[in-house]
Amino acid sequence: MLRSISRPAVSIGRAAVSTSAVPRTKYGGKTTVTLIPGDGVGPELAESVTTIFKEMAVPVEFEKIELNREQMKDEGSFDYAIKSLKRNGVGLKGVINRSADFRHHNLEFRGGLDVYANVVRCMSFEGIQTHHTGIDLIAIRENTEGEYSSLEHESVSGVVESLKIITREKSMRIAKFAFDYAREHNRKKVTCIHKANIMKLSDGLFKACCKEVSEDYPMIEYEEQIVDNTCQQLVINPQQFDVMVMPNLYGNLVSNLAAGLVGGAGVVPSKSYGEDIAVFEPGARHTWMEMKGMYVANPAAMVLSSAFMLKHLQLHEAGDLLIKSVKNVINRGEVQTRDLGGSCTTPEMTRAFLTELDTLYKNQ
Repeated sequence: MLRSISRPAVSIGRAAVSTSAVPRTKYGGKTTVTLIPGDGVGPELAESVTTIFKEMAVPVEFEKIELNREQMKDEGSFDYAIKSLKRNGVGLKGVINRSADFRHHNLEFRGGLDVYANVVRCMSFEGIQTHHTGIDLIAIRENTEGEYSSLEHESVSGVVESLKIITREKSMRIAKFAFDYAREHNRKKVTCIHKANIMKLSDGLFKACCKEVSEDYPMIEYEEQIVDNTCQQLVINPQQFDVMVMPNLYGNLVSNLAAGLVGGAGVVPSKSYGEDIAVFEPGARHTWMEMKGMYVANPAAMVLSSAFMLKHLQLHEAGDLLIKSVKNVINRGEVQTRDLGGSCTTPEMTRAFLTELDTLYKNQ
C-alpha cells in the first residue's frame, strides 16, 4: 500500500467542461473515466495515479476494468471495455500484451475506437543525464492503418504477404490534426516523415496529403524528411524537430527512439484522440512483464499521462500542478527509480510527487 502524505485534501475547482467534442458521463459532480491498468507493471502504475488523484481530491471517478492478455480471450470483456470507453469518452490505459493467438489487443482498441491520432511528447529533464539537452518534440502518428493494419496472409506455403494500407482520407485527417495541434500549442514547424523514395505510391500519397494540408497553414513551417535520415538526425541534432507527423510504423520507431534520448520509457507520456474520445497512456508501449509485482517501475510516464488527461477534462489547475510536481522531482534528481540510475521504488517515487504537490499547494 502507498502511504499518503499527512495533510487535508485540497479540492481543485472544476472548470466548465465542453461536451461538444467528447461525451462524458458524470455522477455526483464527478467525471467518470475508464481505467484499464493492463499487463505487467500496469496495475502498479495505475495505483500511483489513483493514490495521487485521491490526495488531490480531483472530481474524477474511475471505472476500473481489469483487462489483460488472458482476459482478452473473452470477447465479452473486450466488448465491455470498448463500450465503457465510448460511454465515458475518456480513458487511462496501460499496455496489454499480445496474446497467445497473436492478436494485438492494443491495435484492436485503436481500431475499435478509431483513436486515429497518437501524440507522444518527448522533452528533456534537467535531472536526467543524457547526451542531448533542450529536446521538446511532439511525435504524431496515424494510429489505425499503415503496416499495422493487421492484414497478413500466407499466399502459398513459405510466402507471407503483409499489406500496408494508406488512404487519402486518413492521411488528410492526421495531417490536419498535426497542423491544428501545432497551431493550438504555438509550435512553429511540422515535419512529415516518410519513405516515399521507395514506397512511391503509399508513402507518396501520405506525403502529398501533408503537403496539401500545409498550404492552409502558412504561419507554420513545413518540411519533409525520409525516415532513415530522421533517425540519424534525431541522434545527431534532435533539437531541430518540433512537431513530427508520420504513418503508424514510423511513429512507433521514432517515438521510442526519441524516448530513449530523454531518459527512457518511464518518463514519456502520450495521448490518443478520436473524433469523440481520448485515451491517455505511457508513450513507449512496454509492459515490463519481468518487473511485475516488484514495484520498481517508474510511474512518471503514467502520472504525466493522467495529468494531461486532467487538462483534457478542463481541470487545468490540477493538471498543471501535477505536471510541475513530476518535473520538479525528476529535475532535482534526489528520488530516482532504477531506470534513472537510482534505487527508489514505485511507491517512494509516488510519495515524492505527493510531497512536491503539497509544497506547491502551500506556495500558491
